Amino acid sequence: MLVPIEWLNDYIDIKDIDTKEFCDRMILSGSDLETCEYFCEEMENVLVGRIEKIEKHPDADKLVVCQINVGQEEPVQIVTGAPNVFEGALVPVAMHKSRIPGPLHGKAKEEGGTKITKGKLRGVTSYGMLCSAEELGFEDKVVPVAHRDGIWILEEEYEPGADFAEALGLKQAVVDFDITPNRPDCLAMVGMAREAAATFDRTFTYPDTDLEEAGEGQASDFVSVEIKNPENCKRYVARVVTDVKIQQSPWWLQKRLMYAGMRPINNIVDITNFVMLEYGQPIHAFDIRQIKDSKIIVENASLGEVFTTLDETERKLTPEMLMIKDAERSVAIAGVMGGLNSEIEEDTTTIVIESANFNGDSVRATSRKLALRTEASGRFEKGIDPNLCEAAADRVCKLIEMLGAGKVCKGRVDIYPNPESAKTIDIRVDRINKVLGIEISREEMVKYLTNLEIKVEGEGNIMTVTPPTIRQDLVAEEDYIEEVARLYGYDKLPVTLPKGNCESGMSYERSLRDLTRETLCGMGLNEIQTYSFVSPRGVDKVRIDEDSWERSFVVLTNPLGEENSVMRTILTPNMMEVLARNYTRNIDSVMAFELGNTFMESMMGPDQLPDEQYSLCIGMYGKDADFFTLKGIVEELLTILGIEDYKFTAESEYGVYHPGRCARISIKSTKDLLVWGHEVDEIGIMGEVHPDVAENYGMDGVRIYCCEIMFDTVVRHANTDIVYKPLPKYPSTSRDIALLVEEDVQVGDIIDVIKAEDDTILEDVQLFDVYRGKQVEEGKKSVAFTLTYRHKDKTLTDEDVAEVHNKVLDALKEKINAVLREM
Repeated sequence: MLVPIEWLNDYIDIKDIDTKEFCDRMILSGSDLETCEYFCEEMENVLVGRIEKIEKHPDADKLVVCQINVGQEEPVQIVTGAPNVFEGALVPVAMHKSRIPGPLHGKAKEEGGTKITKGKLRGVTSYGMLCSAEELGFEDKVVPVAHRDGIWILEEEYEPGADFAEALGLKQAVVDFDITPNRPDCLAMVGMAREAAATFDRTFTYPDTDLEEAGEGQASDFVSVEIKNPENCKRYVARVVTDVKIQQSPWWLQKRLMYAGMRPINNIVDITNFVMLEYGQPIHAFDIRQIKDSKIIVENASLGEVFTTLDETERKLTPEMLMIKDAERSVAIAGVMGGLNSEIEEDTTTIVIESANFNGDSVRATSRKLALRTEASGRFEKGIDPNLCEAAADRVCKLIEMLGAGKVCKGRVDIYPNPESAKTIDIRVDRINKVLGIEISREEMVKYLTNLEIKVEGEGNIMTVTPPTIRQDLVAEEDYIEEVARLYGYDKLPVTLPKGNCESGMSYERSLRDLTRETLCGMGLNEIQTYSFVSPRGVDKVRIDEDSWERSFVVLTNPLGEENSVMRTILTPNMMEVLARNYTRNIDSVMAFELGNTFMESMMGPDQLPDEQYSLCIGMYGKDADFFTLKGIVEELLTILGIEDYKFTAESEYGVYHPGRCARISIKSTKDLLVWGHEVDEIGIMGEVHPDVAENYGMDGVRIYCCEIMFDTVVRHANTDIVYKPLPKYPSTSRDIALLVEEDVQVGDIIDVIKAEDDTILEDVQLFDVYRGKQVEEGKKSVAFTLTYRHKDKTLTDEDVAEVHNKVLDALKEKINAVLREM
C-alpha cells in the first residue's frame, strides 16, 4: 500500500513529524514497512516555462525551435522533437546545468539524476530541454493519459520561471506499507490515517461526504437494483449523477493518484479510483444509457456466456461467476472488471455509481479462473466491510460536486438484505497486563482502544469492547491484547525468557532412526531425501499390481501438477529416480538410502487422517553391488538394532524385482509383540530390480539392487539394550557337513531345522558353500554348513558333540530328506 505523506495530511496533521520518525513509529506500532521513497530530490534548476514562439528547424523536419519564457529578460531557446508542443503551453524546462530525476530517452538512469547541459542539435543551439513526465522521475504506468506521448503540458496556470518541483509540489515522500492479510482495512488511506492517529495520539478527520444533491429527481427514478445471489453480494448501493462533464482532473487529484501508483485518466474514472484508495472500497461507474430498462440485476453468469471486459478481451464465463446485469445482458464481472458495453464515453451525461460488497471467495475464484487480477479484485479477496458502501458512494458524489463534474440526484438505491454488526466481547485488564508483562491502568488501555475507534464499556477489571465493523480481525481477547501492546509500544515491553520445566530429550523411535542413519553411513551408503508429493505413475514404472495396497494414495486437493498430485506409499520409485539421475550423469557406482515417511488412506475411511509410517529404502548399482552385498547390509543393520530372529524367504511374484533374485524379510514375533495373532512380522522385501523396471528408468542392462523395509515394524522389535555376556571359558568345536537336497529347498529352512534340534551346545550355523555340478544329480544341489558347538560349563567331548550332531542329521533326513554327502 503506497501512502503519500502529503495525502495522509488530509486526514491527520503530521506536518511537524519527520518522515523517518514517522516510519520508525509506525513500524513499532505494528505496521510492516517495505520502503520509503523520496520523489524528485535530485531535481535541480527545472523551471516552469511558457512557449512564446515555435519555428521549424532549418535542417530537420522533425525538430522545432522554441522560444520559451522562463521569467528572465530574454527567452530561452530550446530545440525539441516533441509532437505535442504549441505556442502558449506551460512546460517543464530543464535549464543549462540542471538535473532531472529520470533517464533520458533510450538511456539508463544515472545515480543522483541526469545532468543537462546546452548543446547543438543539427547546428542549432539548445540551452536545455523540455521534459516528459518519465524524465522527471515518474514511471510510465502512472503518467496521465493526456501526457503519455510527448512533453508534459501543464493544464493549470503557473508563473513562468517558478521552480517546477515547488510549483507542483513534486518533492514528497511516499511510504510503502506491506499490509498483512488480516488487516484489509489498512488497504486504504483512511485506514492508514486511523493507524497513524492512534500511534501519534492525533486527531483523525474523516473525508467530507455532505452533499448538495442538486440533481433533479431521486436515484430510484433512474435505476432499480435486484440481488438474486445475496450470499455472494452482501450489499449494493447505487447513486445517480446527471449533467456529467468528462474532462481532465485537477492537478491535486492527479498528483495523489500518481504517487499512489495509479494512472490519471479522466475526472470520473479518477474519482472512483481515488475513493477506492481512500476508503478501500472499489467503485464502478456505468453509463446509464447502456443499462437496459434501467435495471441492475446481480446474479450468476449463464452457461457458455461470453463477455467482453473493459480491456477489450473476450472471456468465457462459467455459471458460478457472479455478474452485474441489466434487463438483457451482463455489464460487469462482479468485483473484478466492468464491461466494454457500459463504459463511460466522452459524451456520457448520466452515470450510475456502484458501491457494492461481494464475497471474497467468489471474487477470488472468478479472478483466478479468468486469469484477471485487478485492484478491485485484490481488495475484495481480502474482505471488505459492507458498511463502507454508503460512505464510499457519498464520497464519490461529493468529489463530483467539488469538481463541478455533475449534479448528484437525491437519495440512493441501497439493497442490504442482512446488515452486519460488530461482535462485542469482554476482555480483562489483569489478563492483558499478565500476558504483556506490564502494569498499566484501565484508563490507559481504554485510551489506546478508543483511539482505534473501539467502543469500551463496563467497569473494573472487565471491559466490554465493540470494534468498528471494518476491524474484521478483532474476534478474541488475544486480538485486543495485541492492540494494547502495539500502541503501548513493542519496544517498551520487558524482555523475558519463557518459563517452564520442560527438558529436551529424544524419543526412542527418533534414536533408532538416528542409529540407522549412522550405521548405514558407516557402511558407505549416502543418505538422500526426496519429495513426499509424487506422481501416481511412479508405481506403474516399478510394475506394482493394479490391486496392490501400494496404490492406496492420499490425493492432494490442490496439487502443483500431476507429477506432485499424490503422497507416496513406498520409497522405491523415488530411489529409482535418484539412481537413474546419477546413472545418466555418468556416476559409475551409487549406494544410497532414504529413511522417510510414507502415507496411505486411513483404514478407518477416507474422512479420517491418512496413515503415516516410516519406511527405509536402500538402493545400489555398480561394481561392488550384488544381491549378497545388499543382504549383508540388511543383516548388519538388523543386528545393530538388536534383532536376531529374522529370516529371508524367496519371493517370485513381486513385480518390482527379478523373480529368481528376490526375498521377503520377516521377524519372528515374541508373545508381547504378536500382531493380530501373527507369529511372524513381515518387515520388507529386497532383491535385484526387474530388467523391465530398470528399462523404464533408462538403465537398460544395469543390475540394480533395492530393499524397502517398514521401519515402524522394525522399531517394535528392536532392542538396543546392551547386556553383558562373559567371554566363553571353554573351547568350541565345529563340524562341517555337506547335504544333498532338492533344488527347491531353501537354505533358511535347513538352518531352522538344524537350530530347532538343540539350544544347549549348538552355538552357530554358517553356510559356506552351495554347489551344482557334475557330482550332483540333476534337480538337486549341495549345501555345506559349519556347525559350531560349545558348552558354557565344560569342555565338550566327542561323544557330547556326536550325540547332538547325529540328532541334527536325523532331523534333516526326516524333515527335508537331506542326505549327507561325502566331502
